[in-house]
Amino acid sequence: MRVLQDPFLGPECRALFEEGDVDDRLLMMLLLTVERLRKDSLWKPYLDMLPTTFGNTLWFSEEELQELRGTTLYRATELQKKSLLNLYETKVKDIVKKLLTLDSDSEKEVCFEDFLWANSVFWSRALNTPLPRSYVFPEMQDVHQSCTPKADENGSQVTKSDDLTKETTHSTVQGDTVWVEGLVPGIDFCNHDLKPIATWEVDGTGLTTGVPVSMYLLSAAQSPLQIDREISISYGNKGNEELLYLYGFVIDGNTDDYLMVHYPSEAINTISFSESKSQLLEVQKAEMRCLLPKTLLDNGFFPSGTENSGENNKSNKVCKYSWSGQRKTPSYVDKLVFPEKFMATLRTIAMQEDELFKVSSMLEELVGPEGERQLSDIDVQSAIWEVCGDSGALQLLVDLLHVKLMDLEEHSGTEENDFELLKKALIIDSQEDSKQMANDSEETTLMTRNKWSAIVYRRGQKQLTRLFLKEAEHALHLSMSEEMAVP
Repeated sequence: MRVLQDPFLGPECRALFEEGDVDDRLLMMLLLTVERLRKDSLWKPYLDMLPTTFGNTLWFSEEELQELRGTTLYRATELQKKSLLNLYETKVKDIVKKLLTLDSDSEKEVCFEDFLWANSVFWSRALNTPLPRSYVFPEMQDVHQSCTPKADENGSQVTKSDDLTKETTHSTVQGDTVWVEGLVPGIDFCNHDLKPIATWEVDGTGLTTGVPVSMYLLSAAQSPLQIDREISISYGNKGNEELLYLYGFVIDGNTDDYLMVHYPSEAINTISFSESKSQLLEVQKAEMRCLLPKTLLDNGFFPSGTENSGENNKSNKVCKYSWSGQRKTPSYVDKLVFPEKFMATLRTIAMQEDELFKVSSMLEELVGPEGERQLSDIDVQSAIWEVCGDSGALQLLVDLLHVKLMDLEEHSGTEENDFELLKKALIIDSQEDSKQMANDSEETTLMTRNKWSAIVYRRGQKQLTRLFLKEAEHALHLSMSEEMAVP
C-alpha cells in the first residue's frame, strides 16, 4: 500500500497491480530498484545504510557456487537465478525504465544487479507483520477501487479484479488483523540469534510508543542489557539451507537443520504399472518429498541428543494399521522417524505386480459392486499397508538416501574432509586480505566467508543423510525380520 500511495511511483504501479502484471512482493522490489537509482529519493537515508552485496547463494561467485554441488541448494540457486534473470528481462527492466523516465535525475541506467540487490534486500529483511485491517486497506475508493480486498475460504487476500489471482498477494486475514509482508527500517537491522535479547511488537493504538501502528523492540533478556551489546532478534527456527538461501549466513551445529528427501516425480513414468500407481498416489494426495528435521533423530533408534527432543515426531504416528488383523503393528513403530505420508508414497511406488493386484481387489471390495462408496486416502493407505508392509518402502528409502549421499560426496568428499577444511579455515573478506596473509602458517587455509558457509552447510547435509540412512537401514532390517517371522 505504501508503494501504491507513493506520489512518484503510485499511479504507474497501481495500474500494473490492477492489471495483474505485478504482485505485492514485486511492487516492493520495484520500489527499491527505482529508488536506489534516484538521486533525490525520499528513502535515500535508509537505502544508503543497506548493504550493497549479500552473502546468499545468488551472490556467490562461480567458484564459491561449486562448493554447493550435490546439494539441494545448488540446483535451487541455479533455477532461482535463471528465473530472476528472465523476470528482469521480460518485465522488470522495461517497468523500471518507464518509471525512471518520470524522473530526469536518475543516477544511472538499470541493470540486472540492481534488481538482484532489491530482491535480496526484500527476502533478507522483510517481516510478516500483524497490522489492523483498516491501516493496511484504508478507505480509498478513488485510489484503489477495483482492488478492494476480500478474504477467500483460506483467509488469503484476493481482489475483485479477474486478473488478480490469490497468488498475487501474500497477506493473511485473521479477524480485524492482516498479516502483511513488508520492510520495517530500523528493526530490519537486527541480526539473528538462537538466544535473542529482544522481540518486536506492533503498537496498534500508540499507547506504548506514542505513535499509532508503530513497532518497537522489547527486551527478552532475563537481566538488564549490557551497554554496547548488539540487539538481536530471532528469525525463527530455520535450518542452514534456508538461512543461507535467504539471509546469507549459516550456524555451525545448527540444531534446527533438516534434510530434504524426495522421489523425483518424473521417475514415476519409468516404473512398472506407472499408470495404476499414479492413480493411487493421486487418491492419497501423495507427498513426493519430505523434510526431515534433525530433531527427529532423538526419537529414533540412535538418538543424537539435540535440544528439542520429541517435539517434531508427534505427527508421524498416524498410520492406520491393518483392519483385518492379518498384519500386525510393527514392533519398531514408535522408533520410525520417517513421516507416514512419505512412507505411504514409497509403499505405493515400491509395490510389486502381485501386491498391486491384491490392493486393487481389496479396494474394489470396499467400493462395492455398485460403487456405493468413494475411496478416501486413508482407505488406500490402509489397503497398501495391509498388503505390502514396510519393507519395500524402506528399501526404496535406503536407495534414495544412498544416492543422495553419493551426490553430496561426489564433488567434495566425505564429511570428514569437510571437517578438516573447516578446522584449517581462516576466513577472509577480500582479495586484499588474501595478499596480506599470504605468508601465514601452512596449517591454515584462506577462504571467503561464502565458501566457509557452503562447507558448513554441505557438511551438515552429509551428516544428516548418513544418520537418517542409518535409521532407514536399521528399520529395514527389523521390518524384513518381522515379515519373515510371520507364519
